[in-house]
Amino acid sequence: MKPLLFSNDVQFWYETLRSFGHIAYGGADFGEVVSTSGRIVEGDYGSWHDEWLATADRVAGEARRALEAGHPVSARDGFLRASNYYRSAEFFLHGTPCDPRHDHAYERSVECFHAAAALFTPRIEPVRIPYEGGTLPGYLYRADTSATPRPTVIMHNGFDGTAEEMHYFGAMAGVERGYTVLAFDGPGQPGPLHRDGLVFRPDWENVVGPVLDFALTLPEVDGDRVALLGNSMGGLLAPRAAAFERRLAAVIALDGVYDLGRAVTNIVPGDRGELERRLRAASDPELDAQLDDLIAANPVMRWAFNHGMYVMGADTPRAFGAAYLDYHLRDGIAEQIKCPALICEAAEDLFFAGQARQLYDHLTCPKTLIEFTSEEGADAHCQAGAQRLALARIYDWLDDTLHHRYAAG
Repeated sequence: MKPLLFSNDVQFWYETLRSFGHIAYGGADFGEVVSTSGRIVEGDYGSWHDEWLATADRVAGEARRALEAGHPVSARDGFLRASNYYRSAEFFLHGTPCDPRHDHAYERSVECFHAAAALFTPRIEPVRIPYEGGTLPGYLYRADTSATPRPTVIMHNGFDGTAEEMHYFGAMAGVERGYTVLAFDGPGQPGPLHRDGLVFRPDWENVVGPVLDFALTLPEVDGDRVALLGNSMGGLLAPRAAAFERRLAAVIALDGVYDLGRAVTNIVPGDRGELERRLRAASDPELDAQLDDLIAANPVMRWAFNHGMYVMGADTPRAFGAAYLDYHLRDGIAEQIKCPALICEAAEDLFFAGQARQLYDHLTCPKTLIEFTSEEGADAHCQAGAQRLALARIYDWLDDTLHHRYAAG
């Protein structure tokens, strides 16, 4: 989709489109996004933070006053939008992990989401999922209060999104269709990273396993019909988990990713094997300089490397690139998936062009590929801007897949 705003900074435009997309499930209002964007200086991370924070503070204040005045629906809607705006405010600040601004905005985002969650019917329940001596934060969505076992979707975000944001990326769409939904943050994602310093790990099956253990204790969960949905980088992590976790009835990659290392090795000319060796070397000043030049020249690389060092626990851009090499479905991993898989593909994916089809081609399980196009307004990464369309197709596939499993069982 051609940028409508921030024409010289594709990363700023994509993040704006992301909020436009969240309008579909109550995470933004069109005028608020346009007005805020109009005050932002293109390419200026401080300006982005300040303007989104100002909007979030204003909307949260109005929601609080509505609640105090006895208007719970207005309050719920306002808190939900404010939560998303606070999330957006801290998005570009991770190049300086000690910056107090992103801790403040993140905590306010969670607080506002909790305030909104308490006003839904049924209430969206914050949960703590046991994980390696600690817990992972999440949210349990119930279709009703009957405690009836229902088909269930466990879902998580990716490289830079939150469990709260999954409200717009699939949780409410599932509830509308009668599913139980459990959304969570894993290591490297905002909750565990902000609070416990947990960075990403490639063996995502060891994250999903404990989440499944928890889910299967819930009366609302039909243990024979549990699907896993991963968003963005989750489009690699969820299939990775499905390759080793046999309790899943289906897996959804929104969008599909086969090899994160390509995102680094494709931006520097040369043989991949040699580049991998250089990324992992103790010292390579020439490659360090090349990466610094790319970061300075390209707004996507600037954000991705700054954020990537933060979430991977890497000290340098090259160390982040080396860490990324461990995230892949090569070497027969994709071929180990046995449950039905849905792979979504965005025609103009800003980050992982071509990878969804590559993953699809390697699958040997029952599989479906859905391509989203520019004619549909759905060609952006993870179908940002077309969430009603995308989630309708995803849940229609899941309805058919889990119904077939139920009928066969």
